[in-house]
Amino acid sequence: MHCLIDLKKDSRNSTTGSLRIIAGEWRRRRIYFESSTELRPTTDAARESLFNWLQDRIEGTVCLDLFAGSGALGFEALSRGAGEVDFIDSNRLCIKSLHQTSKELQTERCTIVHRNALDYLQRCNQKFDIVFLDPPYRSGLAAEALQKLDSMNCLNLDARIYLEVERDFSSVKLADRWVIVRNFDAGSRSHYLLARQ
Repeated sequence: MHCLIDLKKDSRNSTTGSLRIIAGEWRRRRIYFESSTELRPTTDAARESLFNWLQDRIEGTVCLDLFAGSGALGFEALSRGAGEVDFIDSNRLCIKSLHQTSKELQTERCTIVHRNALDYLQRCNQKFDIVFLDPPYRSGLAAEALQKLDSMNCLNLDARIYLEVERDFSSVKLADRWVIVRNFDAGSRSHYLLARQ
């Protein structure tokens, strides 16, 4: 399985990646971002599966794209009818690309925050219906972010969390507070849709 990501050199001689929005209002529109070895946008196939899982609950939702990176998940959600998305990332180039994408799509239904994801959750004063959680691999941030989402009361009662982690991530870490609603493995990644117990 692979993501339809194009890489090209821009006029500043840096590498720029792009991927397409799959469905909804902005179907086939492209998202551009500064490429790096740390940025692994969710593949088209994984996004398609995720939004098939969420299709009956995405309309009008308040979403959080934590560790947003390219913003592929959040912009896909907006394209499919989400009411609002908060994009959080600590990387300056990612934030710049997110602002550029929101400008090109002419949307005001998003908030873009340049902050460490865990710090953001520590000060969270909003409740979310859907959270997209795709932290850097093997960083230990997935378990920490899940704990903070729960303890800081950032989730609405029937919230769903999409978690994308390394394939050998122990789902035992989810056992106490989370129910695995759906999941699949693809390549080196595991994909989970979670709900609170």
